[in-house]
Amino acid sequence: MDFLEKGMLRISWVFLFFLSVMRVCHGFYLPGTYMHTYSTREEIVAKVNSLTSIETELPFSYYSLPYCIPPDGIKKSAENLGELLMGDQIDNSPYRFRMNINETVFLCISKPLSEHEVKLLKQRTRDLYQVNIMLDNLPAMRYAKQNGVNIQWTGFPVGYTPPNSNDDYIINHLKFRVLIHEYEGSGVEIIGTGEEGMGVISEADKKKASGYEIVGFEVVPCSIKYDPDEMSKLHMYDNMNSISCPSELDKSQIIRESERVAFTYEIEFVKSNIRWPSRWDAYLKMEGARVHWFSILNSLMVIFFLAGIVFVIFLRTVRRDLTRYDELDKETQAQMNEELSGWKLVVGDVFREPDSAKLLCVMVGDGVQITGMAIVTIVFAALGFMSPASRGMLLTGMVFLYLFLGTAAGYAGVRLWRTIKGTPEGWKSVSWSVACFFTGIVFVILTFLNFILWGSNSTGAIPISLYFVMLSLWFCISVPLTLFGGFLGTRAEPIQYPVRTNQIPREIPARKYPSWLLVLGAGTLPFGTLFIELFFILSSIWLGRFYYVFGFLLIVFLLLVVVCAEVSVVLTYMQICVEDWRWWWKAFFASGSVALYVFLYSINYLVFDLQSLSGPVSAILYLGYSLIIAVAIMLSTGTIGFLMSFYFVHYLFSSVKID
Repeated sequence: MDFLEKGMLRISWVFLFFLSVMRVCHGFYLPGTYMHTYSTREEIVAKVNSLTSIETELPFSYYSLPYCIPPDGIKKSAENLGELLMGDQIDNSPYRFRMNINETVFLCISKPLSEHEVKLLKQRTRDLYQVNIMLDNLPAMRYAKQNGVNIQWTGFPVGYTPPNSNDDYIINHLKFRVLIHEYEGSGVEIIGTGEEGMGVISEADKKKASGYEIVGFEVVPCSIKYDPDEMSKLHMYDNMNSISCPSELDKSQIIRESERVAFTYEIEFVKSNIRWPSRWDAYLKMEGARVHWFSILNSLMVIFFLAGIVFVIFLRTVRRDLTRYDELDKETQAQMNEELSGWKLVVGDVFREPDSAKLLCVMVGDGVQITGMAIVTIVFAALGFMSPASRGMLLTGMVFLYLFLGTAAGYAGVRLWRTIKGTPEGWKSVSWSVACFFTGIVFVILTFLNFILWGSNSTGAIPISLYFVMLSLWFCISVPLTLFGGFLGTRAEPIQYPVRTNQIPREIPARKYPSWLLVLGAGTLPFGTLFIELFFILSSIWLGRFYYVFGFLLIVFLLLVVVCAEVSVVLTYMQICVEDWRWWWKAFFASGSVALYVFLYSINYLVFDLQSLSGPVSAILYLGYSLIIAVAIMLSTGTIGFLMSFYFVHYLFSSVKID
């Protein structure tokens, strides 16, 4: 078990390093990019991301619709690995912003809409597609009222369909409201981890940094019918008179064949008291904090209940049996050996090699890798190192952490293999299997889903070039590190069993009910600790909401680890008490079976909470990604439960003196 201790020691050193960095920086800001200040009339770059919808979950390029093209042409922004995997396609936009210049601007007028363009616009409107525009890395925020409740969204719709109408109307006029804060370089040190990299504003740069910083970006979408002949006389970025959004449909721009659509926008800069470090607060407002605390309280109740059972097992049953046994003389012990009952009867079989031992070692190795990735990712996210301002950073960090933790996976898998077999022979095969098992499952599922996305011409499809990049990372980083970890596992001392294993396996008494029913039922307890948080995570993934309560997630994850360990130990003790020595796989699936309930809950969420999700393609994508998550959870929780059960059984039988 010392590989776990070494891993924890390594993480502790990382924490100490960052604590020392925090001590050096007297005042710092982690969530976000390096602050950019703008002088009056300075141009601000606006970018557009993929069109997204909660109805289809298929992202499409912004310029797949007949929108205005920038004067310099379409240019893609540099994207990180996480953005590409999420299907983001960030391009430059035709919108021109100049600091502190309020203006109403003409953008362009389209050619007469073709039948194909009308069909596409209507389809995107009916599927509730949103246009995502960003200014200074802030997504545009739209406020709306539904049933008397204020709702905030990021982006604005492609168009809208009035109730009881077959006509669709395009959004062709945008009212932008940019919130700015005057910055005078007043002795604040700022450190950022965003797209521009880490940096600190020094004393020499404080005067240079004076200007205006963007702290908010809001949009009000409108549909306005313009006279095409009048609009044709204007050029891009010509100024216009301010326009009010019409409420009458006959003054709105209908989507119809041969119609020419004029696009305009209005900019208003408003001074705000919001400071730059707090500008993401509007996006990250945590609603339902009480629900999160209820989830944690619920988990604590489960933990205390299980802890009570474990306490009874250890301090009353096991200790009492061991104490009584130790007090007997050797002759009485020999006589008692013939009359033993319960867990003491399987002393010669409890460490017998399990069925499919290689597969167990592979799954435990992958579980260590996934668990390590989850712990480090959640901790760093809770500390603010992976903020939503750094688009795709969370997913990129997870991928690279998984790759580099291949060493821990190889070490854990091979050391367990050597412990079970008593020899390192075959360690290369185990290491290769560890490197390819979970990653192979993910690649197969993603490839299948990718063919569906390619068929739909979605930007969510992973490009072929990225496939080769991912394969290169896999074979050039993950596989060698896993093999290296496996080699280290062969050099480490195998865990010595405290008792000898008999040559002939003991017959297992018949049971009234299958033991696997108990294993499947055990998964309900870990699921009870995370199902509330799971709802928020699924909502953030599929409903386009920001998830940033990583502090709560860290607490829930730690509680989940404790529950998985306790559940597995209790079930393992129950198994060996009824003289069933085949505990290895059952210890793994006692806690790993939580993945089954997570997948079933995902299906429940699809049916009852994602009712707007339309079409078999969207449902297949949802179920495919849910299956990947469920497999990862099974390997992680199963490994936690198995390692704890192994330690428990080893400790239990090391106290027994039966030969």
